[in-house]
Amino acid sequence: MEGHPVAFSRSVITELMVPSYANFGGKVHGGTLMSLMDKLAYVCASKHAGNYCVTVSVDNVQFLRPVEVGEVVSLMGSVNYVGTKSLVVGIKVMAENLQNGVSKHTNTCYFTMVAKSADGSTAHVPPLILECEDDVRRFCSALQRRRIREEGVAFMTEYKAAFTDHHDVADLLSTERCLLAL
Repeated sequence: MEGHPVAFSRSVITELMVPSYANFGGKVHGGTLMSLMDKLAYVCASKHAGNYCVTVSVDNVQFLRPVEVGEVVSLMGSVNYVGTKSLVVGIKVMAENLQNGVSKHTNTCYFTMVAKSADGSTAHVPPLILECEDDVRRFCSALQRRRIREEGVAFMTEYKAAFTDHHDVADLLSTERCLLAL
């Protein structure tokens, strides 16, 4: 299977943030931005894979700065990592105020996508050709995020299986804003 360079599937979505996108606080609703990010992840992953792709997980969604109604949002995405049947798409979101020309980075996140064949089964994806240091850094960073996620899942699985109501829980919760009423 022949591979594709990162640039092959790199894509951008740009959209004006209109009043109907506002939340109750008057800022652009995070769900609106999530929807745009998911669309971009689909475009990048499907272009690289040559197949329909579905979202499996999203990592590091932290809204660093609010997006205002009237700003133009540009979402830039690229395939950062490929496995056998999965891909990680990195997305950077920038918002620009057209009146003063000021741009701000609002968030970066990572979508894990899985390729699907016409019959709905998972499909193999082409290798990713890394052509520069940034490509290599992003690929290796995706490997590290996967390792951390897997360690976190294993830790929580073990924690839940071994959880008992004892004095360690009271100690853990003693400085938290909760009251035990068991």
